[in-house]
Amino acid sequence: MKVYRSISEIDFNQNTIVTIGTFDGVHLGHQEIIDELIARAEKANARSVLVTFDPHPREVVGRGPTKLLTSIDERLQLLAEFRIDVVFIINFTFEFSRLPYEEFFKNIIFEKIGVKEIIVGYDHMFGRDREASIEQLKELGIQLGFAVDMMPPVKVDNEVVSSSKIRDILLRGDVCLAEKYLGRLFTVQGTVVKGDGRGRIIGFPTANLRPLSDKKLLPAEGVYFVSIKVDNSDYFGMLNIGVRPTFSNDMRRVIEVHLFDFDEELYGKNVIINFHRRIRSEKKFASTDELIIQLNKDKLCCENFIKELTKK
Repeated sequence: MKVYRSISEIDFNQNTIVTIGTFDGVHLGHQEIIDELIARAEKANARSVLVTFDPHPREVVGRGPTKLLTSIDERLQLLAEFRIDVVFIINFTFEFSRLPYEEFFKNIIFEKIGVKEIIVGYDHMFGRDREASIEQLKELGIQLGFAVDMMPPVKVDNEVVSSSKIRDILLRGDVCLAEKYLGRLFTVQGTVVKGDGRGRIIGFPTANLRPLSDKKLLPAEGVYFVSIKVDNSDYFGMLNIGVRPTFSNDMRRVIEVHLFDFDEELYGKNVIINFHRRIRSEKKFASTDELIIQLNKDKLCCENFIKELTKK
């Protein structure tokens, strides 16, 4: 998979099938589109090109900062698992957002990249102020000589899968339902940074995590059963997202993870956290002893989940 950020880097090839979208999360709906893109390209002996945007269009067109399911780097990691020939990342600026859809498709997609067919999702809108519908794009395709096809929505339990829906699900802490919509576990990548060391004092040493991207969406505050990839090895553990109300009045969110059967130095390492289950919400305890009792209950709960996983 070749990744380009400048249109000048891409060779023109009219025998190209293109899909366009933000693809935040690369969820089941996105995967359906990508699979179709690759299948049609291989059948026609054509080049497959996926066009995406960074930053997220919502950040640029006045809706403010948008927390993402996947940073652009995570998105590329996920896309690399498919057999896409080219990924073109467009720098989404305000100026670009004002471009009429005809100019975008004619001047960039048709004349610079080359295209014989465009595949888009059912809810994709085009151009300045989302001015164009799929019908208008099809009319433009007839004029210029490329086909346009729209993929239907993908549903899970009769619910349409979408990035915005998955964001809402994660903000409720339902990482299990998010996994069903994503087609994989929700992950957060980050760097282990120094904490205050209080966890080690109470028998539950923790690693503090700083996400690699400040745009990354985090699940709701609470305690989670997780698995963590460290130096290509996987470990189970439990993780807390929150403000640690038992010890602090500071409302700054902290991510702390306690790994089971692990006693190595982690400071400075980059790790990947996979969220399996939410155990409970964050709570302020009357004493450290009460907290320790609850942490032991949380650990037992996680150990039961581990047994379920290892049986599969």
